[in-house]
Amino acid sequence: MIIGLLTVEAIIYDAHSLKEKRAVLQRITTRLKQKYNISVSEVDFQDTWQHTKIAIAAVASSKMPLEKEFDYVLKFIDSFPEMERTLTDIEWL
Repeated sequence: MIIGLLTVEAIIYDAHSLKEKRAVLQRITTRLKQKYNISVSEVDFQDTWQHTKIAIAAVASSKMPLEKEFDYVLKFIDSFPEMERTLTDIEWL
């Protein structure tokens, strides 16, 4: 069994308040949870209105399925024009 942890830092350019930022994040994280078998949470920059860091965790029997899943997740995140991914990191536990 292997656990994958994907962390993504991003900028939300059109957010002019924390309320707008949270609305964008809520929409994206809800869709991610519905579409993929993952856990998602904002883990840093909660008080910054245009910057965010989300963590995505998943478990599988081997590394290859998780790599594919994370590729799909990143493509899905990139499909949202209101958020630009800046830093991405993957850890295997």
